[in-house]
Amino acid sequence: MSIEAKLNELGVTLPDAPAPAANYVPYVVAGDMVYISGQISADENGLITGTLGDDMDVGAGQAAAKRCAIALLAQLKAASGGDLDRLVRVVKLGAFVNSTADFTQQPQVVNGASDFLVEALGDIGRHARSAVSSPSLPLGVAVEIDGVFQIK
Repeated sequence: MSIEAKLNELGVTLPDAPAPAANYVPYVVAGDMVYISGQISADENGLITGTLGDDMDVGAGQAAAKRCAIALLAQLKAASGGDLDRLVRVVKLGAFVNSTADFTQQPQVVNGASDFLVEALGDIGRHARSAVSSPSLPLGVAVEIDGVFQIK
């Protein structure tokens, strides 16, 4: 089954790849590697904002992280000339969670992205990652995730 067909089966429609918000590019292709800039938590209603450990719970944070993963796939599709089936594997995610100083469940929040990528992509979605706390993120978003992908 193609990646797009699996996404459709999961009820996920990729948005257009978000444009960068400042002086950087959304992705860089170097050989068979794609480095995707941080994607912030947003959905069809706009930005997903909040602070974990304050006004947002882990479940809402996981949903925000999933939206970051969907945006990463949208950027990957653009970087792959529209063909997601060029993906060889997800290599690494770097995740930042807007959280209070005493919040310690960043890994559980980022599972929202990791679990989605494995569900959508199978074993090629398994990846290395980091999940760190940040006292604030751009525009007040809850989560930002960048990624490294290998393509053919």
